[in-house]
Amino acid sequence: MEAAALKYDFRSDTVTRPSAGMRAAMASAEVGDDVFGDDPTIKRLETRVAELIGKEAGIYVPSGTQSNLIALMNHCERGDEYIVGQQAHCYRWEAGGAAVLGSIQPQPLENAPDGTISLAAIEAAIKPDDPHFARTRLLALENTIGGKILPADYVQAATALAKQHGLACHLDGARLFNAAVALGVPAAQLAQPFDTVSICLSKGLGAPVGSVLVGSKEAIARARRLRKMLGGGMRQAGILAAAGLYALEHNIERLAQDHANARTLAQGLAKLPGLSVGMPDTNIVFVDIDPSVGPAFAAHLAQHRIGVVSMYGSTRQRWVTHLDVDAKAVDEALSVAAQFLSR
Repeated sequence: MEAAALKYDFRSDTVTRPSAGMRAAMASAEVGDDVFGDDPTIKRLETRVAELIGKEAGIYVPSGTQSNLIALMNHCERGDEYIVGQQAHCYRWEAGGAAVLGSIQPQPLENAPDGTISLAAIEAAIKPDDPHFARTRLLALENTIGGKILPADYVQAATALAKQHGLACHLDGARLFNAAVALGVPAAQLAQPFDTVSICLSKGLGAPVGSVLVGSKEAIARARRLRKMLGGGMRQAGILAAAGLYALEHNIERLAQDHANARTLAQGLAKLPGLSVGMPDTNIVFVDIDPSVGPAFAAHLAQHRIGVVSMYGSTRQRWVTHLDVDAKAVDEALSVAAQFLSR
């Protein structure tokens, strides 16, 4: 079903639309040619994100996929390898870009239900310095992953292990601010062990487009060359960067509302027959559905213009809360679900 036909869109937090205040900020943005380094609004955005994440510098890019790819190519050369979770976005959901465009070999390892990767599996996957093997160069983690917050002690242990073996560490922090708000800690604290961090502005923060990759000055200097190589150099993109600045000022703390709505949604769905619901850490709710009713339930939601992502023959759904679905939307969605499942 097209988004315009949906009443409430729980498919993803990428579907958010700019508010009137964000649009006004975009309309009044001061701009220049960013490839020449002349766009002051982009410079302010890059500096602000780097400050919030506790890194030296940042670079604005069109998408989180490109941000992750730039990071992987920053740390790995052709024929090198990165260790990553099977469910990680930069392995599973980015069209194999690291291998296709970077000639970087992924070494995917199984994620546990909480999103972690076994430390023993990570250490076992690190290749010896032998010409038969790809050179292991990087550990890539994701926080949050599937809506789950990586435990802080795990992150410290995993990154310490990686560095012990001479590996760099990259964090796909597309929803890092969700984790920071849920835990009540600064985002910089969660990002501290990593050499590079990718921050998405177009999910729960509500900007229409863009991510910022942060790291050392040297890493971001290399990233500018890689961004150009990958076609990510933009011109008067300060219009877009202004939306990101507005999002950082207005939409971080309000992520707590999305988390509360997700908990209400999960608790309500868990009361309905035929559903098994995971309680969310942040704003993503996964629902397993009795196969005998899965397709019909998905059709019922679509008929009532409730948008969700259905997977595995409609036996699993993902519901995501965000600034465009409020408590009323959650209540109505639960009512629609109950109409079908309570029969």
